[in-house]
Amino acid sequence: MPRTQDLPRTADLVVIGAGVVGAAAAWFATLAGLRVVVVDRGAIAGGTSGAGEGNVLVSDKEPGPELELARYSRQVWGEDLGPYGEWWEFERKGGLVVASTPAALAALRTLAERQRARGVVVQEVSGAELHDLEPRLTREAAGGALYPQDAQVQPMLAAAHLLRLARRRGAVVRTRTEVVGFLRRTGAPGGGAGAPAASGGGAGAPVTGVRTPHGTVSAPAVLNAAGTWAGAVAGLAGVELPVLPRRGFVLVTEPLPPATVRHKVYAADYVDAVASSDAELQASPVVEGTGGGTVLIGSTRERVGFDRRPSPAAVRALARGAIGLFPMLASVRAMRVYAGFRPYCPDHLPVIGPDPRAPGLWHACGHEGAGIGLAAGTGKLIAQALTGEATDLDLTPFAPERFEFEEGGADEPRGE
Repeated sequence: MPRTQDLPRTADLVVIGAGVVGAAAAWFATLAGLRVVVVDRGAIAGGTSGAGEGNVLVSDKEPGPELELARYSRQVWGEDLGPYGEWWEFERKGGLVVASTPAALAALRTLAERQRARGVVVQEVSGAELHDLEPRLTREAAGGALYPQDAQVQPMLAAAHLLRLARRRGAVVRTRTEVVGFLRRTGAPGGGAGAPAASGGGAGAPVTGVRTPHGTVSAPAVLNAAGTWAGAVAGLAGVELPVLPRRGFVLVTEPLPPATVRHKVYAADYVDAVASSDAELQASPVVEGTGGGTVLIGSTRERVGFDRRPSPAAVRALARGAIGLFPMLASVRAMRVYAGFRPYCPDHLPVIGPDPRAPGLWHACGHEGAGIGLAAGTGKLIAQALTGEATDLDLTPFAPERFEFEEGGADEPRGE
């Protein structure tokens, strides 16, 4: 287990957060030759990464910046990280989106056509053909769409092995090490002269490292990959980042025979649930098998802060939706249910790149429920930007400063 003592005093990059996004960024940064220190107040994958299903999806993205990032990240998972895929159980299982009514099927086909125009591979599936793909699926579905590019990883393994790879190249990982403040350079905002200060430095003063209970680490770049706590971490630097927790539950069944559920299967209204900003409970069924035989059942979304208390309403919605897709699940026992918190941004786009409001501070957060899938691409893009390379994707749509509010306290952030 990584130790909390012997924290290095200097680095090229400090990564705050040992989830999948932070781990991917650390790995690609070490590949680029940077000296990296990763710190996390908890354990590796102890937050959102340890409570997700491991989705690597393009199917649930509307055309736009997030879809482009999803396509790019899927490529990185399959190519750059492909040689290590067995370590984190990378499965090219494909996604099957199911429409229950002719109207839902027409809407799904319209979305699929728009996605196809952006390079997504998608195949229309008739009602009869659905059962060739998923024999146990309900016979009442109108049709669907098959997305061969959709995949699956085991997120806790992904975070752990990416950090192991980074450590092989010299990275230092320290868990149970909370960032309690930033080192700031005194002087004029944007880079005035002066010695690093343990606190203060003025609004806009460059970030030059981090403070922890185990010591300080000086670095010209600090990456905020703190998941649902990213807003609080940004606040330590005096900048506002509206990353909020959005709670979700996952139901886990008893082990079933192999290939009981062959794909990642979800209802067509899942796309609308993902895109919604409603704070109340929303549920749309997502069902998939695992290598161990258990079936994972999602998904719910609600904004209740960091409340982890069990929700009978959410669990009932999960079971009801799953049985609607796979009636045979009505006789299957559930072993457990667990909760996690997605790092939600108001415009449903992640925050990726340098923060001009606090030079030296970078962000890779706010991916909501897509963070596992988008992690690989985010990590590679961050490493490219940190080392001055041209990034493979334009980071402008993900810029941190897009959330800066108008003077006078406008209710809505600019740039949406």
